Amino acid sequence: MSNALGFTKRPGAQAPAGGASNGLGVEAMFQQIMEAVQKSHYEIAELRHECAELKQANATLERQLRENLQSNNGTNSPFRTPGFVTPGFATPAPGSPQLRAKSPFLTPTGIPSLAVPASVHVPSPLSDHVLTAYPFGTRDIPGFYVVIPAGGAGTRLWPLSRENHPKFLLDLTLKGRSLIQATWDRLIPLSSPTRTTVVAGPSHVTSIREQLPELLGHNLFTEPSAKDSMAAIGLAAAVLARRDPDAVIGSFAADHMISGDDAFLSAVAEAVEVARKDYLVTIGIAPSHPSTGFGYIRLGEKLDVLEAPNARLVSSFKEKPDARTAAAYIATGNYRWNAGMFVTKATFLMQLLKGYKPELHDGLQRIAAAWHDETLRQKVLDEVWPGLEKIPIDNAVAEPASMEGRVAVVPATFGWDDVGDFSSLADLLPAEASQPRVLGDSGLVLTEQVAGGIVVPGSGRLVACLGVDDLVIVDMPDTLLVTTRARSQEVKRMVKKCKDAGWKQLL
Repeated sequence: MSNALGFTKRPGAQAPAGGASNGLGVEAMFQQIMEAVQKSHYEIAELRHECAELKQANATLERQLRENLQSNNGTNSPFRTPGFVTPGFATPAPGSPQLRAKSPFLTPTGIPSLAVPASVHVPSPLSDHVLTAYPFGTRDIPGFYVVIPAGGAGTRLWPLSRENHPKFLLDLTLKGRSLIQATWDRLIPLSSPTRTTVVAGPSHVTSIREQLPELLGHNLFTEPSAKDSMAAIGLAAAVLARRDPDAVIGSFAADHMISGDDAFLSAVAEAVEVARKDYLVTIGIAPSHPSTGFGYIRLGEKLDVLEAPNARLVSSFKEKPDARTAAAYIATGNYRWNAGMFVTKATFLMQLLKGYKPELHDGLQRIAAAWHDETLRQKVLDEVWPGLEKIPIDNAVAEPASMEGRVAVVPATFGWDDVGDFSSLADLLPAEASQPRVLGDSGLVLTEQVAGGIVVPGSGRLVACLGVDDLVIVDMPDTLLVTTRARSQEVKRMVKKCKDAGWKQLL
């Protein structure tokens, strides 16, 4: 027989009489509880230590493999196929200089290329057809235009990121390139600078030009104010459709992190082929855990497209779920994360917009008609832009079009993260076993009996941590933020509090 606390009473045992005896019984039970709790703490600490050691070992193995592949890429390499040029080495590295942006974390160092043997094709668990290596002879896709929306208020990584210097301008990987520079480097082989555009707000234009000197002036589209993704992508689509009526555009956020470039390029190439057949195509990310911070895509029937064997119709889009719903989604195997990547013909996107949001369509077409006349452009922008609806592309066209069978998805195998908070950022940074991640100068961080968490020593002063786990400490010259990884999604609430309290100069 067990009591409410789970302790078993021996058959025939008598309860001691008297208050003192009862007190001793309670003390004994309390002692047992404390011993059990302490044992659990020890076991959890051991598990954390083992996990940290495994992560470190994995990182070491990955680095060794990458170095071996790079060193074996010569003519005597066992991975070389006669007459086949390894993707990534056939395309010259982008010529942009390693510029130091207005961030204490950008350093003028190069990024080592990720070398994947072209002759080794590993089947993906998502499909019999998906390959983790890029299977095409050349990377340039004729008629394909890259659109990079670069916006954001810098609220989720505040005070590291700010309104005038959001996360896409920061080097969050400690590799010497900001997120927008990494996005440019990843996509430029597909389209070249002549077909790569950036849509940004006025306050970010100067920094973007500094970080992307190869970006052509007429390919930097400045939106007067933030109107969410539909207006930004729609503006680019309307202008590019006038430049090239057959243009296929691909929209990729400036502030996302991607690992596995060859798998990424392969997915984009498939998406372009599907888009040419008049579909709005998204790329579905294989979920690594039941995240409540991302939207989901439910996979529908397979499409019969020879050049894109993995493409499927989108059955439906799902908003950010709770944890139980997210776990149920993953258990079915029929859901992918919605990363907000869209590939489509520019004219087809405008056609969808005309059907679902005609006023927004008409306003963007008016702006596009005047775009190449700088004097007229500003006049039309002043008249039209303030009245445009502020709405995401998902709500404006993707969701209604999916119900009519006009949206497709290409399941992908590359790693992806939108770096949505300090907790996800911590997972992307290297660390010693059982130590917090450090973004910046690790010599400015002293720890003792500390596990997990992330420290950003941005002020130049020493940050000392003793006996605390999973903390987020962001020490900037003008602001100090202390929270936990579990509450890092709520940082934007602090930004609102700062604004309400009159600390606008810190935002």
